Amino acid sequence: MADIIEEFNEYRTKMNAKLLADNNKIVKRIFNLDTNAYAAGALDVKTKELLGLVASAVLRCDDCVKYHLETSFKEGVTKEEMMEAMGIATLVGGTIVVPHLRRAYEFWEALEDQKTT
Repeated sequence: MADIIEEFNEYRTKMNAKLLADNNKIVKRIFNLDTNAYAAGALDVKTKELLGLVASAVLRCDDCVKYHLETSFKEGVTKEEMMEAMGIATLVGGTIVVPHLRRAYEFWEALEDQKTT
């Protein structure tokens, strides 16, 4: 199951490099803004990642959900915290979020499996 993590990260890294190499000022600024927005500030990184996770689930962006899941996992978010956040996302977004909830749960399990191996 760790393959889904590797595949996601390899593709994301490859395509981000291509996008940034294109030297588009707007894209570079958006990437920079995104990076800085999730840095510690009045809210800690863990909280910001959970907020990003909820927003991404409601917007139904599986790539974004995976990114925030992995970063949240690295920040020490527990499965219970993640599921509570995803529960809120499902409440806010409605049942259309359920397929994204399924994929998020699968990705979280892969993160847990990766940690134990």
